[in-house]
Amino acid sequence: MTPVHFTFSTTFTLGLMGLALHRTHLLSALLCLEGMMLSLYVALSLWTLQLDSINFSPSPMLLLAFSACEASAGLALLVATSRTHGTDQMKALNILQC
Repeated sequence: MTPVHFTFSTTFTLGLMGLALHRTHLLSALLCLEGMMLSLYVALSLWTLQLDSINFSPSPMLLLAFSACEASAGLALLVATSRTHGTDQMKALNILQC
């Protein structure tokens, strides 16, 4: 495994571990998701450059567009939950609660 592949796999794994283990605030979960998406974007971009193929060149831009949509939806949910619940803590976001 090259150092570049190790770096991106470590970045993705750290984001996944942060998402799985550190779930106190919604904002930290969203930041972990963004870190995972950015590591996937950079890895997909480098993979497309290594292949020297034009067929795969729109893939990183498509992933970046989906990542921006995911970020905007996550921030809208963060604003909505902080307005209704008064906090962004994950323990306050019980689905059975009104």
